[in-house]
Amino acid sequence: MAAKKKAAKAGAGAFAAGKAARENPYIQKLIEDDGLRDDLRTAYESATKAYSRLNGKGPAKALDDKKVQKELKETANSLKSAADTLRGPVKKRRKRKSLLGIVIVGGVVALVASEGLRKKVLDALFGAEEEFEYTSTTTPSQDSSSTTPSQDSSSTSQKESAGA
Repeated sequence: MAAKKKAAKAGAGAFAAGKAARENPYIQKLIEDDGLRDDLRTAYESATKAYSRLNGKGPAKALDDKKVQKELKETANSLKSAADTLRGPVKKRRKRKSLLGIVIVGGVVALVASEGLRKKVLDALFGAEEEFEYTSTTTPSQDSSSTTPSQDSSSTSQKESAGA
């Protein structure tokens, strides 16, 4: 009985792994793309050759070995090529961004340089400016209580003489 349960669990795990592999885009690309498989195979072979040459040598001698360096370089190039293939084509959005930047800078320069354009933009954003002319509805009036300084000194001297 226990053996049947273990077999059932293993079968379920294998089924789930197969389903996950079918749905994974990287696995699909690996299955379909011969160039990707060749790159990975080349990288593996180069790495194993480099490892076999390094086996038994010290790290200092391994750095001086030109064949090891060549194999490691080939491994790195193959892995880079495989990674680029898996990632897909590079999307270039730089043209749209630079065009947008040029348009924005040009608009700012036009607004700074042209007073008419600046007025149009401000009118469009905030509405037309109302013409306002100030006219006074009152006229300045002369107060009878206000006196000049010469009148103040004469009235003060009159009060002093009357009080004495």
